[in-house]
Amino acid sequence: MAKSAENVEKALVYTWEGTDKKGKRLKGETRAATITLVRADLRKQGIIPLKIKKKPTSIFTARKPKITTGDIAVFARQLATMMQAGVPMVQAFDIVGRGSENASMQDLLLSIKADVEGGTALAAALSKHPLHFDDLFCNLVRAGEAAGVLEDLLDKIATYKEKMESIKGKIKKAMFYPSAIIIVAVLVTSLIMLFVIPQFENLFKSFGSDLPAFTKLVVTMSRWLQEWWFLALLGIFAVIYSVAFVWKRSRKFRLFIDRALLKTPIIGVIVNKSSIARFARTTSTMFAAGVPMVEALESVAGATGNIVYSNAVLRMREDVATGQSLQLTMKQQEIFPHMVIQMVAIGEESGSLEDMLAKVADFYEEEVDNMVDALSSLLEPVIMVVLGTLIGGLVVAMYLPIFHMAEAF
Repeated sequence: MAKSAENVEKALVYTWEGTDKKGKRLKGETRAATITLVRADLRKQGIIPLKIKKKPTSIFTARKPKITTGDIAVFARQLATMMQAGVPMVQAFDIVGRGSENASMQDLLLSIKADVEGGTALAAALSKHPLHFDDLFCNLVRAGEAAGVLEDLLDKIATYKEKMESIKGKIKKAMFYPSAIIIVAVLVTSLIMLFVIPQFENLFKSFGSDLPAFTKLVVTMSRWLQEWWFLALLGIFAVIYSVAFVWKRSRKFRLFIDRALLKTPIIGVIVNKSSIARFARTTSTMFAAGVPMVEALESVAGATGNIVYSNAVLRMREDVATGQSLQLTMKQQEIFPHMVIQMVAIGEESGSLEDMLAKVADFYEEEVDNMVDALSSLLEPVIMVVLGTLIGGLVVAMYLPIFHMAEAF
């Protein structure tokens, strides 16, 4: 495991020159941990290496890109497609790995390929990289290997990953627009306070009369921001960093935030529905793979995307382990809608639980999609009103003294 991880970290790009079996001169690039591995790889391809050297890296390309969940979803689909087409696993890894535009993804896949070539089972090779392949992914692959239906399970994993990425994309879409507007509003307000209001303040000094209370407040805030802007900026960064720091290290804090999100108007409904969709989709995929219910629920807990639902699924797992039915344990948690519980009950009675859960997932995924579109339409006028009030208030504050002077004359 350590050796595989080390290979990923130390993999470099090598340029090479060689000849094929017909004596034709070839050139290319290969990513590997050592020159020895490059030479061995070339020989496997029927190429006689003549010159191999490390490709120099610049300061702009030295830092490798991160591997995203989207990269893993694309890999799952590509591997599933190739194996269903009859391409051997090692060759499929080689094709997918070398075809990836993400250098870090190339290193990861070629490292897994090396483990599989050495006789390691695919699930075991994937489990060496828990940062990118979670328990759910590894358990499904392990079930596919044990049942001899790895190609079908890889296809289910690919579909599952694509569905999860779709839900995440919809949630991000719902959050992006208001976040972007808030940032723009803060920037515009700061510019007005720092550069526009001081010009009006110089004008007001020539009036020789008291300013309206609202104008005095805005001018005072402007003076403070001009003098202590760096403290305000530092405070914003400190708050963001503190929240991120505590979020990563405190499960209680994440639980508090997740509970608050679920109770937030409109946004809370979207988060609830997306968590139910994730629960249903993940559980359906696990059951379809033949994973035992207790083991499946353990993996499902981490895939719900919300600690409130995660804790509920873990409690359900304990109850199911004692012999209770899934629909009964869901009812006891008091967070699942009646329709979902009834669909699960029908699935358990008819022996088609994975199909019922898949239908639930389809329904709630569509609900999330519709709500995100509706939320975007609803937020536009609300945001315009907020922005108009904020910017308009500053403008009114600046022109109030002029209005008062006009009244005096």
